[in-house]
Amino acid sequence: MALENLISLTLTPEEVKKLSKGIKDIQEVLQGKTVNLTPEQRGQYGRIANQNKLIVDKAKNYMEQHPNWIPRFLDKEEFDRDYSTRQQLETHVQQLENLAQQLVDTKTLLDHDNYTNALSFYRMMRFLAGENEPGAKTVYQDMKVLFNKNNIPNSGDTNSETVSI
Repeated sequence: MALENLISLTLTPEEVKKLSKGIKDIQEVLQGKTVNLTPEQRGQYGRIANQNKLIVDKAKNYMEQHPNWIPRFLDKEEFDRDYSTRQQLETHVQQLENLAQQLVDTKTLLDHDNYTNALSFYRMMRFLAGENEPGAKTVYQDMKVLFNKNNIPNSGDTNSETVSI
């Protein structure tokens, strides 16, 4: 029975180099400008929901119309810089999240194909070892330890399923 190959693609060395350069360029632009929050900080600050974006937009609009109503303790210039930069970043965040998800999904299919083929190879080694094919028993025994139920990590990864051996 032939295996179903879910995905087939190749990146040329030039494409990998270009991809790496693009990521490096992004890192250079953002160097010293972005932060890494702790999980606790992410929970504390959260993300602004669409409803809250409307509140921010409405407040900005009214501040523009009625500058004399802005509280003295509010730094309007800083508010405007934050607002503008947030808008600039939002588009890029969405694009990068989309690309990251595409990369993860593509890698998932490649992982599945590799794992399925590795299992087929293992099963063939088990068969050949049973047929006393020279060298097959060594390969089979070496791989067999990877299927010991106590050694199989259960990380929630679909590729860590228990295999009947």
